[in-house]
Parts: sequence; C-alpha cells; structure tokens
Amino acid sequence: MKKICFTLFCISLLGLTSLHAQAVDPSHNYLGQELNTITTAVPFLQVAPDSRAAAMGDMGVATSADVNSQHHNPAKYVFNKNIFGISVSYSPWLRKLVNDINLLYLSTYYKVTDNDALAFSLRYFSLGDIQFTDNEGNSMGTQKPNEFAIDLTYSRKLIDELSIALTPRFIYSNLTAGQYVEGVETNAGLAGAADISLFYEQDFGFKKNNNMNSTLRAGLNISNIGNKMSYSSGTLRRDFLPTNLKLGVSYELAFNAHHSLMLGVEVNKLLVPTPPQYAVNDSTGRIEYDAAGKPIIAYGKNPDVSVAQGIFQSFADAPGGALEEFHEVNWSVGMEYNYRNLLFVRAGYFFEHPTKGNRQFITLGAGIHYSIFGLDISYLFTVDQHHPLENTLRFTLFFDFASFNKEKIRTQGREQMN
Repeated sequence: MKKICFTLFCISLLGLTSLHAQAVDPSHNYLGQELNTITTAVPFLQVAPDSRAAAMGDMGVATSADVNSQHHNPAKYVFNKNIFGISVSYSPWLRKLVNDINLLYLSTYYKVTDNDALAFSLRYFSLGDIQFTDNEGNSMGTQKPNEFAIDLTYSRKLIDELSIALTPRFIYSNLTAGQYVEGVETNAGLAGAADISLFYEQDFGFKKNNNMNSTLRAGLNISNIGNKMSYSSGTLRRDFLPTNLKLGVSYELAFNAHHSLMLGVEVNKLLVPTPPQYAVNDSTGRIEYDAAGKPIIAYGKNPDVSVAQGIFQSFADAPGGALEEFHEVNWSVGMEYNYRNLLFVRAGYFFEHPTKGNRQFITLGAGIHYSIFGLDISYLFTVDQHHPLENTLRFTLFFDFASFNKEKIRTQGREQMN
C-alpha cells in the first residue's frame, strides 16, 4: 500500500496549486538548457498501450494497420486486410516504484466496406490502493484512484492510397475521491476530446524480381484536442489535455513470400503551452508581479490561454527559443521482421531530451500469429539505470477475423504454415 501525503499527491499529480514554471534572474540569458518539462492532465493517454508499438520504441502512426491502430493512427483501420478484430492489452506500470499500478486496453474494429471502418477502444488506468494523509500524517482514508477513456472512430478512404479518421473521446479521471485540498472539495475530472488522423499506403513492385515488393507508409495524428480539465468546481486552475502531434513514415521490403522487414521513424510533440520563465527580484529572489497581480514573464509566453491558442502557440513559445522548441520533439525509430506472417521480431529506440523528461529507452519484442489468433510481448530497457520505466512489460492478445466462416478460418491457418 502506498502512503502519500494527500496535499503533495494533489500538487504533483493534479497541479492544483502554485506556479509550476521556473523563476530566473531576468539578466540571465536563458538558452533552453534548464529542466522545463511540460505538464498536462491525464498523461496516461500518451502511454502506448499495445505490445507491438511498444516493442518498436512506441512507434505506430505509420506502421501497417492492426487491431490496435486506435491509439496510434485510427485512419489505418480501412487498410486492414481482415474485416473484424478484437484485442486486449495489459501492462504492469512503474513496477520499479510500486506493485499495483496497471494499464488495461481493449480495442476492436469492424470494416463496414472496403472504404469504411468503425472502431472502439477502452483504456483503463488504475493507480492501486493509496492511503491519503494530511500534512500532519493523519489518515484520511484509503482509496483506489483510477482513470479511463472511451473512444469511437470512423475512418474512410479518400482515394485508394489515402484515408482519414475522426475519433471522439470521453475522458474520466478520479484521482482524489472527493477529498478536500486547502478547504476546497475536489471531484473527478471530465473532458471531451477528439483525434484527427491521416494515413497513406502505397505498394511498389520490382520488375526484375517478381518475388520482391515494397510498401511505403506515412501517417499523421493530432490527438486529444479537447477542453481543459479541472478537479474542482472552485477557482483552482484548469489543466490542458495532452494534445499531441505525431508524424511518421515507414518502409517495408518483402524479400519473398516468407520474409519481410519494416523500418520506420516517428516524431511527436505536445501541442500545449510551454511553461515560461518568470522574472525574480534581485534582492528577495521571489517572483515579481505586475500591477494587476500577475507574474512577470522574463522568457516565453503566457500559458494561460485557450485550447486553440495553446495549440498554435506551442510551436513558438518555449523560453529558450528555437533550440528549446526542437528539444520538445520526441523521436522513435523501430523495425519489424516478419516471417510468413507467423513469427515477428521487433526492436526500437525512444528519445526524449533530458530537459523535457529524459525518457530514453531501448525496446525489444516478439509476436506469434496463427490463423485468427495472435500474442505479442514487449520489453523495455532504459538508458539510465534505476529509471522508473525500467523492465516494463506489455502483453497483447488479439483475434483478427478475415471472415466468420469457419472453413475460411481453417484455410487461413493452413496457408500460414505452408
């Protein structure tokens, strides 16, 4: 059981009090080299829930379509070769710190026609048992904070090689179980959001060798465009959702009917304001305020803006200028080897700049697919020792149906083995 001072718990997870940006001396020439992470509500929406993408450095926006395309790029669903699939993923989370935080993910899709597809997913994040205490250490009860999100998707081909998808989302975050913080009652956070995504897939053949062919894929996904979230009906501030831009490209080369290799790269960036650097008084070392009682910004821009303004502002508001904006871009590279659509071996690397969170890890994974059944697993190695994400495992079990006809299902399995 985790014993956490309730006030500190709310400050760290919810950002309910004080300014979260750093204060600097106005005479200091800020170069974007100081720790300045971007915080949002419900960060669990950013976690790759499935083992396939997790094994390729969290890369998934431009990989081939699968059952779990909902999180990475829902526009991929219309490119699935099968008509129906369902998947369940499970990940024990932050096992280096605690033993009862878990992420569960359910995803399913159905191809209505060759050009239209529908999909649904449910993401559930449990923080386990937490014993809340006040500043004096007095018990305030034990609760089980949890969060979940429900998605629906409609995707459609615009042309044979290009598709688009719209994904509305409902988000529920209950981290405080109605406790009071500084005399203010907290409640569950609610939000509505949507994703807009595009996917391109083009096959190429080789005239000199009919057994070889290749596929180029590209994808874009702007996710979690929605209202700010609050954990109180009072005056406490509202936090941005993790609106995020993903761009990626992959290239798959099929050497023959039995062997293929896919390589890809992906970048992603949060589309929310970067915390500015506030001016401090030379004599007291405290943040300076203007006549209206607002803190004076030395570098960067005011983060208290609307969602729409925050999206556009996020490309040019870092206090360290263009250098820091570049540091806010995360990179993923990955590969997948496919043997007869039966055995898969995957590897990848994820990089986040040290001043923006310093998540840097190597991933490995494997999958076995037979007929309609598939099982994927991934494992994460962190670059830094003793990192909370070290040794993270993810498991995905799925069923993918080309048809509900039993004879066709048996035939599909035999073709994989031949």
